[in-house]
Amino acid sequence: MKVVRFHAPGDVRIEDAPEPVPGPGEVLIRVRDCSTCGTDVKISRFGHHHIVPPRVMGHEVAGEVAGLGDGVGGWAPGDRVQVIAAIPCGQCGECRRGRMSVCPKQESMGYHYDGGFAEYMVVPAKVLAVGGLNRIPDGLGFAEASVAEPLACVINGQNLARVGDGDDVVVMGSGPIGCLHVRLAKARGARRVFLVDINAERLEMAAALVRPDATVHGGDTDAVEAVLKLTEERGADVVITAAASGGAQEQAIAMAARRGRISFFGGLPKDAPIIACDSNLVHYRELTIVGANGSSPANNAEALALIAGGAVPVSDLITHRLPLSAAVEAFDLVARGEAIKVTIEP
Repeated sequence: MKVVRFHAPGDVRIEDAPEPVPGPGEVLIRVRDCSTCGTDVKISRFGHHHIVPPRVMGHEVAGEVAGLGDGVGGWAPGDRVQVIAAIPCGQCGECRRGRMSVCPKQESMGYHYDGGFAEYMVVPAKVLAVGGLNRIPDGLGFAEASVAEPLACVINGQNLARVGDGDDVVVMGSGPIGCLHVRLAKARGARRVFLVDINAERLEMAAALVRPDATVHGGDTDAVEAVLKLTEERGADVVITAAASGGAQEQAIAMAARRGRISFFGGLPKDAPIIACDSNLVHYRELTIVGANGSSPANNAEALALIAGGAVPVSDLITHRLPLSAAVEAFDLVARGEAIKVTIEP
C-alpha cells in the first residue's frame, strides 16, 4: 500500500509499505478520507517532539472496517467509522474528572501511532477503550465525517468559552478552524459573529461560505477599533483567536466586552509564546481568558452528530479533494492559505 511518511523536517515521502495487521483489541480500517490541517504543515516542516520517525502522518480520519483483531466485538467489516485523533488514557485523575482533553498521558494518531495518510490504518486498542471509534451515520460522506475531528476541537473550545445565546462573537482567523467556529457559534445562538483575518483573499473566500455578520481585514484596518465600532463601542462577548498569533491574542483582550470571554484557541510558536497582557483590562472588565487544547472522545461523537444533522454543515468547506499522491502538494496549499479544507482520498 502507499503511505505518506515523515522522515525529518522537510523530508516527507510517499512510499510503499506492507498492509498492517491488527493485533489483539485493534481494528484495521480502509482509509477513505484523511483531511489535512495546519498541524500537518508544521510537522512536515519542523517535526514534532512526540514523533519518532519514520511515521505515517494524518489524524483526521474516516474509513471503513477492513479487519478485526482478537477480542474485538461490536464491529464488522464494512462498518463506516470515524477515528478520534487525541487518545486519552481514560484512567488518570484528569480523565476520571471528565477532563480528557488535558490528559497528561494523552497520545495521538499520526504522532505516537501511524496515521491516516495511508490506504490502511490500524486503530489502536486504546482508542476503542475510550469510545473513540465512531460509527458514521447513514447518508454522511467519509470526507465530511473526517471533519468531525477539528469540529470536536472547536466544540471543546466553545464549551470552555461558554458561547451561547445572544453573544457577539469575534473569530480571529478565517482558515478551516475559524470557519467551523463561525458556524458552531451561529448554531449555538450567537447574536452576531464577526470574522477577522489579515489575509484578504482567504477572508473573502471564507466569508462567502460561512457568511459572518461582518468581516474585518486586519491587514489594513485596526481590528480592535473595527470590532468596537461593530459592537456600538461595547466590545465582543467572546473573542476566539483561531490563529497562531500573539498579536491576535493581545488584540483579543483589548476588544473584549466587560465580562467577556477570550479563547486562546490557536497555540503560539514554541520560540515565541509570550504576549503583552494589559492586566488592568482583565481586572477591571472582569475578563475570562481560557485555553483550548484538542478534544475528548465525547466531543468527537457530538461533532459527528452535528455534521450529520446539518446543524454545522462542512461539505462546502472542503475546497480540495486530492489523491494520496498529492499529499505534499496539499500541505503547500494549506500553508499558502489558498484552500479552506483539503482532504486526501487514498
